[in-house]
Amino acid sequence: MDDCIFCRIANGEIPSDKLYEDDQLVAFRDINPQAPVHVLIVPKRHIQSVNGLKDGDAKLLGHMFETARNIATALGVSGSGYRIVVNTGENGGQTVPHLHFHLLGGRALGWPPG
Repeated sequence: MDDCIFCRIANGEIPSDKLYEDDQLVAFRDINPQAPVHVLIVPKRHIQSVNGLKDGDAKLLGHMFETARNIATALGVSGSGYRIVVNTGENGGQTVPHLHFHLLGGRALGWPPG
């Protein structure tokens, strides 16, 4: 999608602080972090939200979780704990209409979140 900011980041049109990239995903630091560690893990293929997932997307989601785990380990938060958040739709807090995981850590995270 031409106007999707995450598609443009994934395509290299907009700079980002990338921590990981492969043929399916890109992971980069959030520009408005809500925790000391706040990384976005984004599929390169445009998927609007969880509601846009197809039956064959289980492998992609597994890869997203594995990538989140690996980044959490690399950034030193796997031992103390971290949170993976997926917001879906306006009332769910999704502000960018492209599926993405938020990886949050580096401090105690409260519950409920919002």
